[in-house]
Amino acid sequence: MDTCACALELLGMLIYVGAWLCALATTISSQWLTMSTELLAIESYQLGLWETCVVQDVGGMECRAYDSLLGLSHDLKLARIFMCTSLTVGLLGILMAIPGLYLVNSCKEQGGHRTKRILTITAGGLGMIAGVLCLFPVSYIAHLAVLHFFDETVPDVVPRWEFGDALYCGWAGGFLLIAAGLLLVTSCSCSQVEPQPVRQWSYQVRRTDISSRKRTEYV
Repeated sequence: MDTCACALELLGMLIYVGAWLCALATTISSQWLTMSTELLAIESYQLGLWETCVVQDVGGMECRAYDSLLGLSHDLKLARIFMCTSLTVGLLGILMAIPGLYLVNSCKEQGGHRTKRILTITAGGLGMIAGVLCLFPVSYIAHLAVLHFFDETVPDVVPRWEFGDALYCGWAGGFLLIAAGLLLVTSCSCSQVEPQPVRQWSYQVRRTDISSRKRTEYV
């Protein structure tokens, strides 16, 4: 395996792990949406997938988890499902990519190089799927926030939700997951074909020569 393919594998793996951590931080963060009101300038509100928080300028912060799963809105339920699925698929891809790395001493039997290529390509595909699954709920929540923010039927005095830091982190994690998957797949296309074993072939050639010599001497 050449140096370029090995470097692409390592770079893709590092980005893969970092992107998965970004998706994990996005999932557990309570800053998907933020809102501040002019009536209470010292307080701001944060909305996450699992809890809502009230933040005060003096440094205090109070969070409260949602009381019931059935009482959640459909967009939050959908976001939970997609983010948890993205984390599961991404983690499965990481676990498959580790033994597929060229520097990892695994798959020593004959055809092991092909097995490593299959593992790496599969891990890259799972990474791209995890990226899409992460981008969908983040973009959907952002789309709903934009629609509600520019809703003309709502009076201007009513506070509106705005983008939180978790959305930007989710976008970064989703695109990086896709990039990591592409790097892993590209590293397999750049790698050289596994050389065929020569020892067995040379042994067969020598054996054929010896048998032919014996036949000649017998004649």
